[in-house]
Amino acid sequence: QIHLVESGDTSVQAGGSLRLSCSTSRLASCTYDTTWFRQAPGKEREFVSRIESGGRISYSASVKGRFNISRDSDKYTVYLQMNGLQPEDTAMYFCKTDPDSFEGDCRYLYDLWGQGTQVTVSS
Repeated sequence: QIHLVESGDTSVQAGGSLRLSCSTSRLASCTYDTTWFRQAPGKEREFVSRIESGGRISYSASVKGRFNISRDSDKYTVYLQMNGLQPEDTAMYFCKTDPDSFEGDCRYLYDLWGQGTQVTVSS
C-alpha cells in the first residue's frame, strides 16, 4: 500500500525552528511533485511550498526566506525546514504528491495526502 507519512517535532517557541518530513513508499520508477500545505483553525488550507520532480522550488510569500524545502531521493523523503517560526505559522501541515506519470503504481501518487502534522508556535 502506498501512503505518505509525515513526521517531525510539533511545538516550538517563536523564533525557533522545526523540520517536517514527508516520506512515501518506495516507488523507484516514479517521479513526482511534493507540495506542503497548512491549515490553521478557522482558516482555509493554504499553499506553503512545492518541490517539483525536476527540482524547481516555490514558496508562498508568507514563508519565503524562512522555510526551505528539499528532497532526499534515496530516502523518498521531502523535508520542510522551518526557521524563524512565528505564532501565525501555527497550523496543521500536510504534504501531497502528484506524479509525472500515471503508469503502473505511479498513479497511486496522484493527489496523495499525508495524515497531517500539527505545528504549534508559542509566543
